Amino acid sequence: MGNLFCCVQVDQSTVAIKERFGKFEDVLEPGCHFLPWILGHQLAGHLTLRLQQLDVRCETKTKDNVFVNVVASVQYRALAHKANDAFYKLSNTRTQIQAYVFDVIRASIPKLNLDDAFEQKNEIAKAVEEELEKIVQTLIVDIEPDEHVKRAMNEINAAARLRVAANEKAEAEKILQIKRAEGEAESKYLSGLGIARQRQAIVDGLRDSVLGFSINVPGTTAKDVMDMVLVTQYFDTMKEIGAASKSSAVFIPHGPGAVRDVATQIRDGLLQASQHQ
Repeated sequence: MGNLFCCVQVDQSTVAIKERFGKFEDVLEPGCHFLPWILGHQLAGHLTLRLQQLDVRCETKTKDNVFVNVVASVQYRALAHKANDAFYKLSNTRTQIQAYVFDVIRASIPKLNLDDAFEQKNEIAKAVEEELEKIVQTLIVDIEPDEHVKRAMNEINAAARLRVAANEKAEAEKILQIKRAEGEAESKYLSGLGIARQRQAIVDGLRDSVLGFSINVPGTTAKDVMDMVLVTQYFDTMKEIGAASKSSAVFIPHGPGAVRDVATQIRDGLLQASQHQ
């Protein structure tokens, strides 16, 4: 009916392309327009000005040779003042936009390592917007490495964490061994110090005993006192060996002559030690 009365209606958020005898003449804004078809005027078509979205998935390779699938969500619309260019110069808008996006992504991602690609998604989106004038906004929605790559990356991260844990455990064991060795060294030092003090106390006690006995019993010499002390110690040792419930069999010479031999050997050892000093 509109064509019969030479009137056409253009809906909101839409423009119409007006031609005369097949040649572009004007862009019709939303509303009602007079179009005398008898004078060669006609509508070539309509072009929407609404915001549209195109999801583009592009497979490419990063600088560190990892194949990834980059998912870009492109939001675009036609500009009213360039509607004739969009209508006549673009044969397949979505396909041509996809080609431009492919070109930008495949020129940008190979310059970046995989980790950098995740961090610089906004820079990649800006590069796409600069390439396409009709682009309103580009969002790099996802960068998806190959499944084998993701598994390998997870294994690498897991191995790195295990290595750190192993190093920490080794350091802890090292510190523990050092502390244990320091404790053993300190224990042995204190034990040796205790033995030295014990021996010194024994020597001091023997010396005091010899001096006291010599003073209280006139006519006795230090040799006589030492022989008596050795005999006493000998019998005390025999008593302790016999009283022990779990002692092993010990064969030692016994008798007065054996005690004299032991005393002589001890006395000779002490004399030799004093001569070397």
